[in-house]
Amino acid sequence: MSVQVISFNCLLKNKAGQVISTTFNRDVLNSSTSEGVVLKGLAEGLQGLRKGERRSISLSAEEAYGLYDPKKVILFPKNKLPNNFKVGTSVTIRSKTGTMRTYKILQLMDSFAYLDGNHPLAGQDLIFEIEAISVRDASPEEIEDSISVVGNQILH
Repeated sequence: MSVQVISFNCLLKNKAGQVISTTFNRDVLNSSTSEGVVLKGLAEGLQGLRKGERRSISLSAEEAYGLYDPKKVILFPKNKLPNNFKVGTSVTIRSKTGTMRTYKILQLMDSFAYLDGNHPLAGQDLIFEIEAISVRDASPEEIEDSISVVGNQILH
């Protein structure tokens, strides 16, 4: 499969047709064969896209951001949270292994907070309505220099 550089408009909806977001994505390097592609089904659905073409790409929750995992909800000491925290805000915390993880604050208690580490779109079937603005083959230099592909750039 070819590696393309694509600029496109994207209307993201859930299975019920509710609009989640709209974005314009400029010069996105798209390859479905790269490792670490978060939205591999989207990258595959964009393969062979032509300028002006419109596509509707549906991904199940498992293919998109995964099913909602209750094990990713943790109890965390409030005194270790950054300042100005409140329910609904996101916080980034360093794990015991040194990995930085982002959580949404679900609930505050006296000494602890419930934090949710699931992606905000976990558990949702998604529909990507795509309109290609420009499409071209990627140069060998772009491919060699790339560290992000379409799945890692959209909706993070």
